[in-house]
Amino acid sequence: MQARLGGSLVKRVSTEQSRLVRHEAQRAEILDAAAAAIAEHGFHGMTMRGLSRATGRGLASFYNYFSSKEDLLFSLQTDAFETMTSSVKAALEGIEEHVERLYVFVLNHLRYSAEHRSVMRVLVHEASALPAGRRKTVRLLKEGYFNICRNIVADILAAGCNSPGAEGTASLDPAEVERVTYSVFGMLNWSYGWYDPKQHGTPQDVARTIHALAVCGLVARCPNRLAQGNLERYLGAIAPPPLVGKPARKVAAVSNRLPGAGKKSTAGAGVPARLMDRNTV
Repeated sequence: MQARLGGSLVKRVSTEQSRLVRHEAQRAEILDAAAAAIAEHGFHGMTMRGLSRATGRGLASFYNYFSSKEDLLFSLQTDAFETMTSSVKAALEGIEEHVERLYVFVLNHLRYSAEHRSVMRVLVHEASALPAGRRKTVRLLKEGYFNICRNIVADILAAGCNSPGAEGTASLDPAEVERVTYSVFGMLNWSYGWYDPKQHGTPQDVARTIHALAVCGLVARCPNRLAQGNLERYLGAIAPPPLVGKPARKVAAVSNRLPGAGKKSTAGAGVPARLMDRNTV
């Protein structure tokens, strides 16, 4: 009799587990379909009835998974950031080299973006649609994900990449680390808008491109950097044009007062020749 009771209990547990697995799978399908609808029409342009129709569910069935469209959007955003965070942490395990870690982070993000383009569009464009309390929860998840990349960027800036002319720096500027990290995310987050595998290759191809741009920008002692300060000093003498109107005459008049103005230069259109001298500091 005990054997029969034990078998019955195992069967009930197995049935319950199967039900939970099916429920989670159906919930994931609803979120994917809802993300496509929100990406196309906007969060405020959708109703619960419209979302249920877009996901192929009856309204009553839809309410079994989400009590409101706000609840759905919150789940969509938290699930996305939790998935990206857990997957990149797993992918980074055992990888010690900082430059390699950045590639893994970039590739992981791009793979998710390529597979869930509608979700990425919702994350970018509907970040402020939630009420304050839920926005804070999502923001904390974002910060955790952001800090993984930020720490990698800081490590590369500090250590370099062991290539000639690509040494690290002894003192890190926290503001520079922040700027660079946001710049990396700028490249990553907007890839959903232009990436086409037929035209741009695989996510690995895009990852190599972004990784090269980021790493070479982080550690290479490019001579262009030496010219930046000189260029900024000259451009600082030019009054910025108004947003509307016809500023060409005023800018031209100011430009004529710059050193080297009026001389022809093959180094760059409208820029004094010595500005393009990469050895000039």
